[in-house]
Amino acid sequence: MSEKKKKVALIGWNPKVVDYRKWPGLTAEKVTAGLKADRDRLNSLGYEASLLLINDEVSAFDAVRTALQAQAYDGVMIGAGVRLDPEYLILFERLINAVHEAAPQAKICFNTNPQDTAKAVQRWV
Repeated sequence: MSEKKKKVALIGWNPKVVDYRKWPGLTAEKVTAGLKADRDRLNSLGYEASLLLINDEVSAFDAVRTALQAQAYDGVMIGAGVRLDPEYLILFERLINAVHEAAPQAKICFNTNPQDTAKAVQRWV
């Protein structure tokens, strides 16, 4: 019998709604490719990773809480695009509280950039 895969939710901005003027050189296509690569890398390491993309600050709390209530996750990664921009401090707090409320059993992980997402998940999940 095989071991059950650990489920990980990767929370971040929907690349279609990001204001790329803040990050010259980035595009929706590049961010989408990076998110999918993170997910696929985790899946290749034996996790069951899924993207949980937010569209705006108003709906993010309910969207994340609903998604986390729909199925149990072992870990939740909140991406740097939400965490590191001071403009989104309140959103980041709200997302932490959504995770705390809807998935209290899940470990919370933070990456510093897309290249260390797998390492961040592996630290906790």
